[in-house]
Amino acid sequence: MLYIKYITLFILASISINNQIIKKDYMGKKLSKLQYEVTQNCGTEPPFNNEYWDNKEEGIYVDIIDGTPLFCSLHKYDSGSGWPSFYEVLDEKSFQFHEDYKLGYMRKEIKSDKSNSHLGHVFNDGPKNKTGLRYCINSASLRFIPKKDLKKEGYEKFLELFE
Repeated sequence: MLYIKYITLFILASISINNQIIKKDYMGKKLSKLQYEVTQNCGTEPPFNNEYWDNKEEGIYVDIIDGTPLFCSLHKYDSGSGWPSFYEVLDEKSFQFHEDYKLGYMRKEIKSDKSNSHLGHVFNDGPKNKTGLRYCINSASLRFIPKKDLKKEGYEKFLELFE
């Protein structure tokens, strides 16, 4: 009986539209099939073929699920990996870190603390003159808020980063 209940909940939480699975999360947002796969199933999007890998605009990157501010464009750099890479986070408390051995070696997985969404991985090969870290993040787990929209979107306190 419990099994049927979970299947019913899954069906109610997801609908199929034009071969795209749209999941409604607790904030009422809808996720594409790729966003769902990355954030909920620890998937990975293709390198060099994602929304933010080469974004140069000023602003912040927030969790696509719950809007938690995660990264700032000032800390973004071109790592050559094809994914958005940052050497610093906005607030360490916004993250969970877990050991990941899925590829046969240890990597440090990074998840958003509140939503428990998979974001990507952290490596120790970042800029040595900064933190030495490379937060290699899937664009599908992020929403970009341009600097010009920070106040309108409710992230006004982050404007001071760009002064």
